Amino acid sequence: MGSHARPLGAAVLRGWCKRCPNCGAGPMLSGYLTVREHCPVCMEELHHHHSDDGPAYLTVLIVGLLSAPLVAGAVTAFRPDPLVLTSVFSVGCVALALYLLPRLTGIMVALQWAKRMHGFGHPAE
Repeated sequence: MGSHARPLGAAVLRGWCKRCPNCGAGPMLSGYLTVREHCPVCMEELHHHHSDDGPAYLTVLIVGLLSAPLVAGAVTAFRPDPLVLTSVFSVGCVALALYLLPRLTGIMVALQWAKRMHGFGHPAE
């Protein structure tokens, strides 16, 4: 195939850093989760994305997969008071979710850009 491949690894890393998947210099998000219409540096159009609920589902999955064994381990090892356990893990899970959500949004947009999905350009003929 004669199509020009976009760098998937670099795009995903740039998405994790919330940067433009094309140039890596411009910010991808204009707020906490709002994807810009275009990159202010290279003018790459970003409005084509269809991330929808994907980042939220991935965030819940990751936080759940990380917290479940930690809670089980903390209960068996330390036998903490239920209020302490709930307080610590509630704050930890919310903090982790807030950290991951914009980064996973960036990754979803970057994956779509790299794979030329949803109007992010057509493969070169």
